[in-house]
Amino acid sequence: MTEFTLWDILRNLLLALRWTVVLSLIAFVGGGVVGGLLLALRLRAGPVLQKVISGYVQLFQGTPLLMQLFLAYFGIALFGIDVSAWTAASVALTLYTSAFLTEIWRGCVASIPKGQWEASGSLALSFAEQMRHVILPQAVKIAIAPTVGFLVQVIKGTALASVIGFVELTKAGSMIANVTFAPFTVFSCVALLYFALCFPVSLYAKHLERRTRSTR
Repeated sequence: MTEFTLWDILRNLLLALRWTVVLSLIAFVGGGVVGGLLLALRLRAGPVLQKVISGYVQLFQGTPLLMQLFLAYFGIALFGIDVSAWTAASVALTLYTSAFLTEIWRGCVASIPKGQWEASGSLALSFAEQMRHVILPQAVKIAIAPTVGFLVQVIKGTALASVIGFVELTKAGSMIANVTFAPFTVFSCVALLYFALCFPVSLYAKHLERRTRSTR
């Protein structure tokens, strides 16, 4: 029987780790773009559209990501579209991320004192000018820390993509464990690699939060 060294296990896990990183970046960047558009609509939309966007946020925040992945993988196929695990995972995680980022950013904008809106309005600035010159510069400073912190949740959320066959770190760990018959060793390495990804991001988010508090 072929024996596998610790390096063999780590080497194969590191190859899968890159897809975890890529999927996380796709979800985070794509979710940021969609979330930004939803935020802009939410701030300017009428009550009906605001309720629609609020319902979208509540739907993705109130249902398990695992279910969303299943629906994306099997639901898109109902329309006759041949969807890969890669596509389904990207779509599901992007929508999931956008819902949370929209709410995070909305809260940051809402935290700006009402006097800032009134002062900028007294200068005859349009809504777009108010957002660009007065509100967003302040809201962005507040939003950076929780936004970076949420990236940790996105990275960990990619592990659920393994259930639809996407070969990222967790799926690779399961496959390697089945071959090596050393699940404890394999998944200990998987946990350490997730920690190596998430811990620096968490530290950076805390650093940004402290700096934001001192600035304010």
